[in-house]
Amino acid sequence: MSREGKEGGTVTREGAVTREKTVTREKAVTESETWRRVAPEGRRFLRGRKGAAGRLAAWSLLESAHTFLGGYGVARALDDGFLAGRTATGLAWLAAAGAGALLGGFALRGVFAGLADLVEPLRDGLVRRAVRQALDRALADPARAPGSGAVSRLTQQTEMARDSFAGLVLTTRSFVFTAVGAFAGMAALAPVLLLIVLPPLLLGMAAFLATLRPMASVQRRSLDTDEALADRVGELGEGLRDIAACGGQAAARARVEPLIAAQERLARTLGRWAALRTVALGTAGRLPVIALLAATPWLLRNGVTAGTLAGGLTYVVTALLPALNSLMTALGSAGTRLLVVLERFCDPVPPAPDGPRPKTSRASVHADGRATAAAGLHPGSQAGAAAAAELRGVTFAYGPGAAPVLDALDLVVRPGEHLAVVGPSGIGKSTLTALLAGMLPPDAGTVLLAGAPARRGPGATGPDPRRTLLPQQAYVFTGTVRENLSHLSPCPAGAPAAGDEQLGRAITALGLQDLVERLGGLDGEVSPRQLSRGESQHLALAAAYLSPAPLLLLDEATCHLDPRTEERVERALAERPGTLVVVAHRVSSAARADRVLVLDGTRAVCGTHAELPARSALYRDLVGEWNGTADE
Repeated sequence: MSREGKEGGTVTREGAVTREKTVTREKAVTESETWRRVAPEGRRFLRGRKGAAGRLAAWSLLESAHTFLGGYGVARALDDGFLAGRTATGLAWLAAAGAGALLGGFALRGVFAGLADLVEPLRDGLVRRAVRQALDRALADPARAPGSGAVSRLTQQTEMARDSFAGLVLTTRSFVFTAVGAFAGMAALAPVLLLIVLPPLLLGMAAFLATLRPMASVQRRSLDTDEALADRVGELGEGLRDIAACGGQAAARARVEPLIAAQERLARTLGRWAALRTVALGTAGRLPVIALLAATPWLLRNGVTAGTLAGGLTYVVTALLPALNSLMTALGSAGTRLLVVLERFCDPVPPAPDGPRPKTSRASVHADGRATAAAGLHPGSQAGAAAAAELRGVTFAYGPGAAPVLDALDLVVRPGEHLAVVGPSGIGKSTLTALLAGMLPPDAGTVLLAGAPARRGPGATGPDPRRTLLPQQAYVFTGTVRENLSHLSPCPAGAPAAGDEQLGRAITALGLQDLVERLGGLDGEVSPRQLSRGESQHLALAAAYLSPAPLLLLDEATCHLDPRTEERVERALAERPGTLVVVAHRVSSAARADRVLVLDGTRAVCGTHAELPARSALYRDLVGEWNGTADE
């Protein structure tokens, strides 16, 4: 950070701008592609709510009667009433038009009820999808788990989608059914009115629609920049103390300023397109009135009455133009915004697979301490069956300039094996389990589970069924005992009794009877705050025991258990079908394993508990420390 600050903001800012342009190019999607992604899901959503859409249409049709009676009543009041000298008849037609307004107000109540039946399920579905996508991304790539951008999608963008969808449905419905009422009224009065009003109306709408695609593109880039800015500010916020201590304010500022400048440019671009949209709106909103007034002499000469002209103007001025103005405003803002926001909730398109990793010729160190070339024969490569887990020349460091935590490590874990991993604190034991779980990518080498890469592809969702990882901090949640025990292995559909029997066997095997009984049985409520750390670990270990994953990774997952409970749990886990890898913190845990892997930072040694003291000085020291602690 301090190096970046000393180099100054110019070079760093240029690099930041380049990165932002790269991100923009990577995220650029054409409007047609956006529509192809959003339209199928939109159709599925609407097909599932035909009843709500039908009720909304029925109430809207009733509301259109208000539009029809408005212009038709004015025309009849003039022609058949006031101009003919029959005042009572004119007042009766105006009263009919007023009754239509009351009918429209009554129908509007049903319109909003039907609108809620469409809008609220959309928001709820988007919230669920945002949470699912965030969890899927976290599981697929924990090192780059979603941050502020996911929060923005869950809160701001879901509400934006709900408001935009509600406004768009409301205004589109209003225009369609208002147009139905107005055009029906004009046709009833004098069909020639349609020939005068429709052409300028359609011309203005076409000009307006031509602005939608460019505005959608700008709106999409604006949302991309907004998410990038939220993530960037969140990253810098976590390291403010380090930035200030290292004098990296200039470099930090250079990482944010390009995004702020991009937001400003996009806001100005949106303003220019909004101005063009206003011109199109004026064309559609004013030309029909001008055309109707200009054609008045011709219409009167051809038998169109004054009342009919007044009714036509009433339809255009009080019904069509306000509805059209609302529709264009909604399409220009809410419509483009809704399309862009919904695209962000679509499942990501899997990128093209990366090319093969280039081979390296560096030397590697096997888990038994033998040095070989990386291009040579790896351990287990002659085996007929795939290893449960395998590391081939794996190197990993936390940062480009950091010393490797693991350096060219080769390791084969056989199916059904019980492996213990030991070493001083900070030597890389947790890093090894994270690599085996596919949570971290190696800097060099390959990590395999059952012969396949440990890290799944970008399209993978949900937990990896090949492995279960238990960290030191046990995951226990508020819910029933049954839910806490079975969340990694749901009961088979339609067979709850078999599920309870399976849970009972796990409780007995791991010695959980007293704890489960104290909590109230399988249906008792679990409150994580009321459990000790050992009890939380005990429940989490039982859930892992029930997991169908063939590889179980325990990263200090028994450290809060007493030695007797730890022994019972580890023996039960070792007897379950599959492979067990345990980061050990007691000599007894290492002694129970089939093999022990000793990590000492310079060489890795693997062997049995009995043979390792003669082969590894570090293991001798660790056993001495463990025995000394046990004697105390």
